[in-house]
Amino acid sequence: MNILIIGLITGSMLALLAIGFSLIFGVARIVNIAHTAFYMVAAYCIYYLSIRLGLNVILSMLIAVVTVTLIGLLVYKLVIDPIREHEAAVLIATIALAMFFQEVVLQLFTGDYRSVDFLIQGFFTIGTNKIFYQQLMTFGVVLVILLLVWFLLMKTRLGLAIRSTAEDREVANLMGMNESRLAMITLAISVALAGITGAVIGPLMVLTPHMWMEPLIIMMAVVVLGGLGSIKGSFIAAYILGFTEALVVFLVPTGAFLKGPVALTAMILVLLIRPEGLFGVAFEEER
Repeated sequence: MNILIIGLITGSMLALLAIGFSLIFGVARIVNIAHTAFYMVAAYCIYYLSIRLGLNVILSMLIAVVTVTLIGLLVYKLVIDPIREHEAAVLIATIALAMFFQEVVLQLFTGDYRSVDFLIQGFFTIGTNKIFYQQLMTFGVVLVILLLVWFLLMKTRLGLAIRSTAEDREVANLMGMNESRLAMITLAISVALAGITGAVIGPLMVLTPHMWMEPLIIMMAVVVLGGLGSIKGSFIAAYILGFTEALVVFLVPTGAFLKGPVALTAMILVLLIRPEGLFGVAFEEER
């Protein structure tokens, strides 16, 4: 039961992060290393608003997601957009951004462990296992968000434009789509998903300024396993690695220290055997 619950929650967290990462890579070919740093910033925003200022937790979550999305748009316009055509420069810039956010959080909140209150208190038991209502609510909220993302991408004109641009940027431009504007909108959606992840997962985690690093490693493994730029691949791979991580933690001695190495091993094997991932496509040389 613990493996099931932890696997579902971890997989859901990774799915939200990986889908956001895949979206911005698919549309703008931006490898945003700072993606999980936005997730950390959102969690700390909720902590500050709900614990320090005493605001309602739900209101704090909404404010945190909006704040992080606005920060993401500001970062895009000032830092990423001017160098977007230089992939190596973007990669280095987003690494620097992630470190910058980490140091700002470290200065503001120190390195002490922090926590956010549960939205729903209480638990029930199945056998000898405790299942908290907060865990069930978190999984339910993530499923709703994933369904909304699916609806946006598959059933709206904006989603069609995003998918078309991800398929072929040159053809999308020729068809009259504003690729630069779509890239900015997609980055806003991507950062919002990272912020939502911090909002719904934050109460179940201990907050530290370094909490963005481990999800980044596993998220990259998810994206590589599913296929770079593939939304469906990211979703499926997230739950594969989520349950793999849960199995390693509960069934392997010192498994808590092996989560990262297992994810990295899976990523390396996929790159060696099938570089395009489970559902990705091989990019043509000129692209």
